[in-house]
Amino acid sequence: MLIGELSRRTGASPRSLRYYEEQGLLDTGRGTNGYRHYDEDSVVTVRQIRTLLKAGLSTEVIRSVLPCARGERPDFDWCAELWDILNGELAAMDERIDGLQRNRGTLASYLTPP
Repeated sequence: MLIGELSRRTGASPRSLRYYEEQGLLDTGRGTNGYRHYDEDSVVTVRQIRTLLKAGLSTEVIRSVLPCARGERPDFDWCAELWDILNGELAAMDERIDGLQRNRGTLASYLTPP
């Protein structure tokens, strides 16, 4: 299928699809006319990428975990390395949340009337 069809079926813009390809997340072939051609598996792959991005993972992390992803949700074939990667991402996310909560508290204290 061409990029427009993949875009329509997944809700990802053609620009996003080209970005996913540049980041090594999405495989594509080229026809003799130079157009990108995607197979049916690309639909699931794009949905996995979008779900993992919504979970807050970077494309670099997604590149590491995508080979273990199964289905659109996705579910994972677990191994120690994958567990460690996702646990590390969760810990980093918790640290960012804690920092934001501290920042919010500081900002809120400025708004408290004397």
